[in-house]
Amino acid sequence: MNGKKRPKTTIGKDCAYVAVFVALTIAAQLCLSVIPGVEVVTVLFVAFSYAFGIKRGMVAATAFSLLRQFVFGFFPTVLVLYLVYYNALSALFGLLGKRVQNEPKNLLFLTAVACVCTMCFTMLDNILTPLWYGYTARAAKLYFYASFAFMIPQVICTAISVGMLFIPLTKVFQKI
Repeated sequence: MNGKKRPKTTIGKDCAYVAVFVALTIAAQLCLSVIPGVEVVTVLFVAFSYAFGIKRGMVAATAFSLLRQFVFGFFPTVLVLYLVYYNALSALFGLLGKRVQNEPKNLLFLTAVACVCTMCFTMLDNILTPLWYGYTARAAKLYFYASFAFMIPQVICTAISVGMLFIPLTKVFQKI
């Protein structure tokens, strides 16, 4: 928690924090899934992991990746993609939470990191999906180029949501 000593919590409290966070994240993703290019999962994970640390962030990322399959359907590539990406994102921002102060002067840096991570999400999908389904080189190339239509709005949304919501969300999570 940004170098401050966090009081000891019980396993029950940690489970409750993670469970409520995962439920909130799945509900937010479900509600906003009807609007193309809008996603708040990144800002929620970035803020949660920054405030609660690597361990709780990664537990939440794993639970989210598994449980969202019940809501949105089971797709093996999506499961693997989410397990890898959101755990890595949580680890990164959990680490940044220990090293970078939650101040407006650091917001641009943290937002830029979140945007780069969003681009990495798309690039990881561009590798995973063609390999999983055995795409030809031409099909993989077309899949790669088609992904930009999804990546660009996601990066813009990440920049706006992290830029506007990161500081208030982390303050709320840190007070909890």
